[in-house]
Amino acid sequence: MASPRQATGVRLALIDDDSGLETVLQRRLRAVGWDAAVLSYAAAPEELAALRLHIALINPALTGLQYVETVSNGLPGLALIVISAPVPVTERVRGLRGGADDWVTKPVHPDELLARVEAVLRRRRTGELPAAEETIAAGELDIRPDRFDAYGNGRPAALSRKEYELLRLLAAADGQVLEREDIYQRVWGFTMARGDRSVDVFVRKLRHKLESVSPGWRYVHTHFGVGYRFAAQPPDGAAPDGRVSRDRDQDDRSPKGAGRRTLLV
Repeated sequence: MASPRQATGVRLALIDDDSGLETVLQRRLRAVGWDAAVLSYAAAPEELAALRLHIALINPALTGLQYVETVSNGLPGLALIVISAPVPVTERVRGLRGGADDWVTKPVHPDELLARVEAVLRRRRTGELPAAEETIAAGELDIRPDRFDAYGNGRPAALSRKEYELLRLLAAADGQVLEREDIYQRVWGFTMARGDRSVDVFVRKLRHKLESVSPGWRYVHTHFGVGYRFAAQPPDGAAPDGRVSRDRDQDDRSPKGAGRRTLLV
């Protein structure tokens, strides 16, 4: 039976001191034509950036779990897989919420590990936001793709990768309401499971950070039972042209997709 076609030209880093895994993985990577750097220490994000990687495999027993979040925030475009001995589910959840794209438990067959790498890279391509290199200006915010961050009055909001992708997605929707399921699919790359509140949790975090650099302004609006919409609303509730805005999370009865564009460009 023919093997599935594998991705080519992948550059990955294995950040682990497991010599057995290194030997087996290096042999398999050579067979598929992938490039790999093996690091037995917690390399700084700047060092990883210089390697021009697609993905990093990280053992938190070597680096500490906080390292995953540090790399995720420092290199938003780098895919991350945590690979470890069995650990409690609380640690796995923390790692995934901290920026990891997947968590793999040892022992793992090298073919499964490579398949997971391909799946993560494929999901990232599927969930990629439309190409848009321009800064989006809205209210007091500048949403900057070159920094993966938003700035209010020149101050960075210090967004995580997922928070930035969520903000960029909403801001690029031109005032339309995006359903939670659509947001989850496009930002996380998965189909949202019933009862999953990840989108709501990240919206709360995003709002808090935006309010810290742009006090009084409201940017992300809830449409109960549906999803979220981005619109810059000044502190006094007045629309940018001086008209009184009746936009309220609990009193927005406009049809889906019919919202006016309120980006301040």
